[in-house]
Amino acid sequence: MNNLIQPSFIQLNVNATSQSEVFKTIADVAVQNGIATSAQEVVEGLHVREQQSTTGFQDGFAIPHTHAEAIVKPAIVIVRTENGVEWESFDDQPAFFFLSLLIPKTAAGTTHLKALASLSRMLMNEDKRQGLLDAKTNESLAELIGNTLTESGGN
Repeated sequence: MNNLIQPSFIQLNVNATSQSEVFKTIADVAVQNGIATSAQEVVEGLHVREQQSTTGFQDGFAIPHTHAEAIVKPAIVIVRTENGVEWESFDDQPAFFFLSLLIPKTAAGTTHLKALASLSRMLMNEDKRQGLLDAKTNESLAELIGNTLTESGGN
């Protein structure tokens, strides 16, 4: 599972002020990196999932995720915004750190659930959350996420 994240899948210091802008950034990164063939389908999938229940976690983190026909390979796209975005998070605080899980329809079962569980566990660990916040480069963030997925039993 640690091949789900690459430095090019990460956008730091994004100037997004709404969920729609965050979703568009995620979708654009996905298309630019060959993760998805349609930015519009990714955005629509993320919106549909968010309408079911919030993906906002706590302490500024959210895990927006979707599976769609347009997604051709599983990946984690990270977007960190300069300002918080209202996300209906569990702690009622704005989110600014988005770990987006994008999964092809054909892999929506085990890959999706394992990766989502690993990301959720990581965000419950204060040291790992702080490590994500302290990371200053795409490479260091990708390494942290990759190591966490490997520790969690990924392949």
